[in-house]
Amino acid sequence: MEIKIVKDILDANERMAQRNRKLFDGNNLFAVDLMSSPGAGKTSLILQTLKNLEGKIKMGVIEGDVSSSLDAEAIGKEGIPVVQINTGGGCHLDANMLSTALDSVPLGELQLLFIENVGNLICPAEFSLGEHRRVLISSIPEGDDKPFKYPLMFNTVDAVLINKIDLLPYLKFDIDAFSRTVKGMNQKVEIFPISCTTGEGIEQWVSWLLSQMKRPV
Repeated sequence: MEIKIVKDILDANERMAQRNRKLFDGNNLFAVDLMSSPGAGKTSLILQTLKNLEGKIKMGVIEGDVSSSLDAEAIGKEGIPVVQINTGGGCHLDANMLSTALDSVPLGELQLLFIENVGNLICPAEFSLGEHRRVLISSIPEGDDKPFKYPLMFNTVDAVLINKIDLLPYLKFDIDAFSRTVKGMNQKVEIFPISCTTGEGIEQWVSWLLSQMKRPV
């Protein structure tokens, strides 16, 4: 019975995700599901990307969190549309939550939508939102063993950003071994070492993002 219930939940979510996708496509809006563990740098990456694309791309953000609106407030100060989703303890966003939030987003005025998922490396991997690309941030302080602990997450994403590389001289993290492991799990994935503090690697990340917007399927 439990297996059937879980399957029904995932099937219902997938149907709603497909509706969200049609809505995005109908508005020529490129959607990115941004995932990570807590504190890896999702909001910092969004702010760096905003800075790099200022005046070039019209962006919006949907912020998912268990509670509070601190990240949404930080992004809102940049003058772009931002909508907060509080899950009330839930460990991920689902397609229905996103659908409800989209009613408050000026979809026809935007070209790029970041969906900042709840900080978690397990649940978000299983729930499609209707996004065009999935991006995972894994930071240096977390250690280089995360692909072994959370293989599903690394298997389902289109890009992995290794954030906080400015801390590399001070912490034990083998980027080459990490990258080999991730590529062994997911051959199509792109990997970008970045620092949201120094800006290193951000241009390469943004260049990839813009290239994906030209071929969203």
